[in-house]
Amino acid sequence: MIGHRGASGYRPEHTRSSYELALALGADAVEPDLVATRDGVLVLRHENEISGTTDVASRPEFADRRTTKTVDDRRITGWFTEDFTWAELSTLLARERLPALRPASASFDDAYGILTLPDLLRLLDDAGAAAGSRPGLVAEIKHATYFDSLGLPLDELLARDLGQAGWNGAGDRLTVEAFEETVLGKVRARGVPGELVFLLEASGAPFDEVAARGADARPYADHLTDDGLAALAGRVDGISVEKGLVLPTDRNGRADVPTDLVARAHAAGLIVFCWTLRAENRFLPVSFRYGGGPGAPGDYESEWSRILATGIDGVFADQPDLAVAVRDAAIAQS
Repeated sequence: MIGHRGASGYRPEHTRSSYELALALGADAVEPDLVATRDGVLVLRHENEISGTTDVASRPEFADRRTTKTVDDRRITGWFTEDFTWAELSTLLARERLPALRPASASFDDAYGILTLPDLLRLLDDAGAAAGSRPGLVAEIKHATYFDSLGLPLDELLARDLGQAGWNGAGDRLTVEAFEETVLGKVRARGVPGELVFLLEASGAPFDEVAARGADARPYADHLTDDGLAALAGRVDGISVEKGLVLPTDRNGRADVPTDLVARAHAAGLIVFCWTLRAENRFLPVSFRYGGGPGAPGDYESEWSRILATGIDGVFADQPDLAVAVRDAAIAQS
């Protein structure tokens, strides 16, 4: 069970408190998203545009950094990590990304700063030493082609930070994932240990493919066929997919029967993860929603147990304790 950006259902994502809480609640591993500063520091943010997850918009000294950019063919206006040095970003404070849905988490706004990847590696090592365990890391590289174009190769920065932290021998607790397969190949070429996982969506195409081939880019869907999975097995160790590819919904938004994707990927020799398990009604199929509004918990147990029953190898969860409970209940009944 992987704590998605820590325990992001309870604390502002990617904060020290979020990661510490995820481990305390039983997560086997945590998942940071990696983007870069102007001076080549890997920081933990879901996106390089940070106005929704920090106090940057309220900081008058950074008002002139607001700009509009095209990132992976999307036009975005805001404040971007690559326009700041780490010394500048380190002064910002984290905020809940979904405050209306998660007011309890939003009560911790401005209580924590931003973390770097070395900060998280130290946190994991310290927590493991205290507990006598080896908590894992599932690091997601974000917008690799875009950052390459800025002279900020994320694969190189990742290899640097892992090496300096002594994680070169930590292959049994390290997974690197990305929506762009090209950067995964670069990570492997740099000798980074651990498993490589290709993130796949139900529609669209990887941006590295789009950048290289334009309209001829190979879509994600091609990789989900039997032939596509077999080809991937020679290049990566696994795939990670949005949960609808494992447990789809029908035209009315109600949960349907699970697909055979996990079984087909296993037959090709690939491990399978899925994202993201969230307990609130807003994120559940219509058939699993209770009263109380979009932020209230629904019948998440039914959705999550159906996903786990496919034999999936790992899930990302915003509420790690709830996911651990569902997993343990499924194991007890098997």
